[in-house]
Amino acid sequence: MKYAYDVIKKPVITERSMMGLAENKYTFEVAPNAGKIEIKKAVEEIFGVKVAKVNTIKLPGKWKRMGVYTGKTPATKKAVVTLTADSKKIEIFENMI
Repeated sequence: MKYAYDVIKKPVITERSMMGLAENKYTFEVAPNAGKIEIKKAVEEIFGVKVAKVNTIKLPGKWKRMGVYTGKTPATKKAVVTLTADSKKIEIFENMI
């Protein structure tokens, strides 16, 4: 069994994710092997909210060059969490708008 803080890594703060706050959509970077049910339980446990829906996106790593050396950035996974209409807001995102 995973702990909730192992599933949710950090919030994603971008212009696009901030536009989703009006629709009760919050974006988080999550563990690559986490499923939608685990993500839902982790967000409900950490923030004390009710989750209606979870959408996940797998982002592949990008190839980067530094001179003659090449390497790949790590692949990540994002989750867009939609809260129910009667749920409270998440405090982390309150002052970002």
